[in-house]
Amino acid sequence: MTPPHARSLTPDEAWALMSEGNRRFVAGEPEHPNQDVGMRHQLVDGQAPLATLFGCADSRLAAEIIFDKGLGDLFVVRNAGQVIGESIVASLEYAVEILGVPLIVVLAHDNCGAVRAAIDSSAIDAPPLPPHIWKLIAPIVPAARKVLAAGGGSTVADIDAELVGQEHLRNTVNDLLQSSELIAAAVAEGRLGVVGANYRLNEGTAVPVVTVGLAARP
Repeated sequence: MTPPHARSLTPDEAWALMSEGNRRFVAGEPEHPNQDVGMRHQLVDGQAPLATLFGCADSRLAAEIIFDKGLGDLFVVRNAGQVIGESIVASLEYAVEILGVPLIVVLAHDNCGAVRAAIDSSAIDAPPLPPHIWKLIAPIVPAARKVLAAGGGSTVADIDAELVGQEHLRNTVNDLLQSSELIAAAVAEGRLGVVGANYRLNEGTAVPVVTVGLAARP
């Protein structure tokens, strides 16, 4: 069977398919599509994913499970804290320009270890982190400082991590559009949408926080 996303999807249609899959996952009624031997064989010669997902590398964010998708459905790129970097942008550009995906989902989540590390490192007496870890989480620190300055916590110790995560998510979407002319142009042309969503670990829901290039708004 030809996957439904092999035809041309609009950004809104792609997000609708993602949302439907997430609803099935939340309800405990997954269909586990495109996970059979026939689909595996069909995909040998190429792929036509309905979306690309750039998310946190947290083990609890298994993209195909959360959105009830299968082989060939999602082009997935992940790192700790979904932090924009050169290889990330290049991979997303490949998905947009070469694979023709109509949707990028940037997926954050609550109780994120990278966000927590960025918050803790904002304290004056914070111990230094290993250099590679610090380099990764440094782009999250401005979100922590903004939330603290806005009254999202009286001290670093009681800062609202959920607010920091959502602020970082917005920053990530903005950074992506500013750092990639290709992706920004695809959005402006109406052939690509971007959804920044927050995954709630307990409920299993992927809740949109920011959307660009879609008719639907969070």
